[in-house]
Amino acid sequence: MRRIFALTAVMATAIPAHAEITIAHVYGKTGPFEAYAAQSHNGLMMGLEYATGGTMEVNGEKIVVIEKDTQLDPARGKALLAEAYGDDDAAIAVGPVSSGVALAMLPVAEEYERVLIVEPAVADSITGDNWNRYIFRTGRNSSQDAVANAVALGGEGVTVATLAQDYAFGRDGVAAFKEALEATGAKVAHEEYVPTDTTDFTAAAERIFNAMGDVDGDKKLFIIWAGGGNPMSKINAMDPSRFGVEIATGGNILAALKAYKELPGMEGATYYYYEIPQNPVNDWLVKEHFARFDGPPDFFTAGGMSAGIAVVEALKNAGSTDAEDLIATMEGMEFDSPKGKMMFRAEDHQAMQPMYHFRTEIQDGKDYGVPVLVRELGIDEMNIPIRNQ
Repeated sequence: MRRIFALTAVMATAIPAHAEITIAHVYGKTGPFEAYAAQSHNGLMMGLEYATGGTMEVNGEKIVVIEKDTQLDPARGKALLAEAYGDDDAAIAVGPVSSGVALAMLPVAEEYERVLIVEPAVADSITGDNWNRYIFRTGRNSSQDAVANAVALGGEGVTVATLAQDYAFGRDGVAAFKEALEATGAKVAHEEYVPTDTTDFTAAAERIFNAMGDVDGDKKLFIIWAGGGNPMSKINAMDPSRFGVEIATGGNILAALKAYKELPGMEGATYYYYEIPQNPVNDWLVKEHFARFDGPPDFFTAGGMSAGIAVVEALKNAGSTDAEDLIATMEGMEFDSPKGKMMFRAEDHQAMQPMYHFRTEIQDGKDYGVPVLVRELGIDEMNIPIRNQ
């Protein structure tokens, strides 16, 4: 009996347990951006499912996703990412929602020499001044938003004022928008930055109206905003048309599009709206999302799905969880997404992707302004600056 027991013990130690690959989703699960976060997580899980054909396995190894809530606190996000890499041995991390949290997390990826896929934080500096080689981003950056909106809104004789939140997302967004707008012949006459929790926009709007009142030609107020506060509706209620000013903004989540219903015909550029892209990945996402969540996928659902697909494609093609193998594989890697083909640019690991020029339309049965496609802006049509050099 002792010999049988000893042989069994040897055999048990010789047969490895089913290997697992840990993916950490480090994101602002609670806090002002929790709607964005929920979409991002749902999309990530659907992307992993889609890319693995429902097995949640890659290269014979099971994918395990762990969640860590940054609560939109940069210090907490930094600590949780270190915990994910150091204690949980996560091969890849995805997140966060906030650009401020993302900037705090970037050095951790470099310290632990592990890949971080940024989704959906937007600030240019993430793949710009603060970038390191372990950082990839499936989410669009401020420059992609800016260039697309400049193409949609700019032109000779157009004068623009901007309103944005006073942190990395807002300031990077305006800087990129101004740079992109110059190429169209338009000019920026005034910039306003307000705290992220602002709810009263009276003073900022009055300064904008005063700056734009005597300007000739087409005049637009371009708003860059994330989260609550609803500056568009509140400023629209102040009747900017008195000064000949039209409100303009980029796309947003469905809940925010309710404010767009007040502005039929408004134009801008968007990252995603579920009825716009026509491809098999988006078809699957839309169908499955309606079935599982009784409604359409949203802005950050598509982004999360893109990140999930990128994770699987990177692991599959690298054949390894080693960061150096992953980086070598991901630089220049093309992969499918709900928006069509994406490609990680080798120079800064930013995902190149199409954007969409839209016009707001009122449609029966929808309680929001629908961003109807004017035209797709392809990767080759947008000159997205490389800002990490």
